Amino acid sequence: MEYIVIRGGKSLSGKIPISGAKNAALPLMAATLLTKQEMVLQNVPALDDIVSMENLLRGLGTEISGKLRIGGSTLKLISDDITDTEAPYELVRKMRASVLVLGPLLARFGNARVSLPGGCAIGNRPVDIHLSGLEQMGATIELKDGYIDAKVLRHKKLQGTHIAFPTVSVGATENLMMAATLAEGETELTNAAREPEIIDLANCLISMGAKIKGHGTDTINIEGVEKLNGVDHRVVSDRIEIGTYAIAACITGGSIDLTGCDGSFLKSLIDALRGSGALIDQYDWGLRVKGPTRPKAIDIMTDPYPGFPTDLQAQMMAYMTGVNGASMITETIFENRFMHVPELNRMGADINVHNSTALVRGVSKLKGAPVMATDLRASVSLVLAGLAAEGETIVSRIYHLDRGYENLVGKLNECGADIKRVRS
Repeated sequence: MEYIVIRGGKSLSGKIPISGAKNAALPLMAATLLTKQEMVLQNVPALDDIVSMENLLRGLGTEISGKLRIGGSTLKLISDDITDTEAPYELVRKMRASVLVLGPLLARFGNARVSLPGGCAIGNRPVDIHLSGLEQMGATIELKDGYIDAKVLRHKKLQGTHIAFPTVSVGATENLMMAATLAEGETELTNAAREPEIIDLANCLISMGAKIKGHGTDTINIEGVEKLNGVDHRVVSDRIEIGTYAIAACITGGSIDLTGCDGSFLKSLIDALRGSGALIDQYDWGLRVKGPTRPKAIDIMTDPYPGFPTDLQAQMMAYMTGVNGASMITETIFENRFMHVPELNRMGADINVHNSTALVRGVSKLKGAPVMATDLRASVSLVLAGLAAEGETIVSRIYHLDRGYENLVGKLNECGADIKRVRS
């Protein structure tokens, strides 16, 4: 078992290079199933979720070359000879993004059998929006023994149609956009997600020969084509990692340069941090974030992009534990995304939760304590709290961190943090 030990109270200062976005790389890897030709992906982060997707694709018959390494990897993927269209439970259970192979497999081969996915236990994230959209495109779907059995009976080709999502879903938008690239006719997705990762996926698909318009808006139009080509594509920088380290600068009253990234997709966070008293400057090379001496309380509400990201809610809550005043944090995306609250309260935070809203009253100082991570973003919020706390904080169940943060301990140490991984 591994855990992280932090001795807090140090003001962070230095540079942190931002990695490629996990949430962009995973759908891009699934997109290789749409073509027989080689896909080259640059700036792929070295994360457990990437390894899980590699294993899943290899099980289907995709050839993958290139070794994951810290600092950005290049992977070459060829799905010329797909030998299986089943994604088994033992591979899918580790990561929810595994369901993204469903649309590409159906679009290219006319059938797929995919286990219902796993991932962080942060609330109900049903795949029924994915399945309903594929059924509207002509797929026949049966849920049996924990698997999604899907077939396309009409010429083994999905049919273009109009799909109106009942709620905004990033995964469903990605899955159906990929499926529609090889469908017959035109598909229109309304109430579509607008995240930067979807824009990145659409741009990659367009480079492969897809005909897509409207990505980045709530209406995406896709005209199906006969086949897609290979591509050489660079994964966009990870905006959640940018936000996490920006909050690290603020919670420690430090100053960090975040390099190799674009802050334009984080306006909601930057506005919130500036409202707390932080100084943030944007340059061609990235962002410079300087934290306030005594941050001011701000209220936030998570929302689909361009609203405040749910994936930064836990980190912002950790920051708000030390503000001057009280902050209201409202979670509108996932109903169980306050599981970090009891752990923060163990460190001396004053947080009360009522339904989907948390009232955070600022305290003069957090105290180090043993805490346990419950999911990916909750785990990093505890690390942030430990950086600001007096004394020693021990964070256990850190395997969550390895799913989404490349070299977290190394990057923080480079900025003067007293943090280390320990194997017991």
